[in-house]
Amino acid sequence: MNRIVRHGVTSRWSDAVVHGGVGYFVEVPDDPGLDCEGQFRQVLQQVEQRLDQIGSDMQHLLQVVIYLPDPSDLTCFNEIWDAWVPSGHAPSRACIHAALAAPGYRVELVITAALIAE
Repeated sequence: MNRIVRHGVTSRWSDAVVHGGVGYFVEVPDDPGLDCEGQFRQVLQQVEQRLDQIGSDMQHLLQVVIYLPDPSDLTCFNEIWDAWVPSGHAPSRACIHAALAAPGYRVELVITAALIAE
């Protein structure tokens, strides 16, 4: 039976959950006071750190769901995203226009990634 491993457990959520060789997590920028470009760069850096924490990397991204409250931010996000995603390793992706939990957030990412085989 596969164990469920939770990282950063709080009463409301876990920072990441790993089960069956797959990691699941959500990231919002640490600093919602940054402009959209700053938040996008920051949240992608946080994704890299979380992937490392759970034993994965950018080449093992399976799916990313992007929530943007302002659809006009998509062009900026795509420019940063395209430079960030490793060539030949783009995950499946969806981008959704939705209000986020706090008014300062410009992006929220839902990540699914395979773990690196040991």
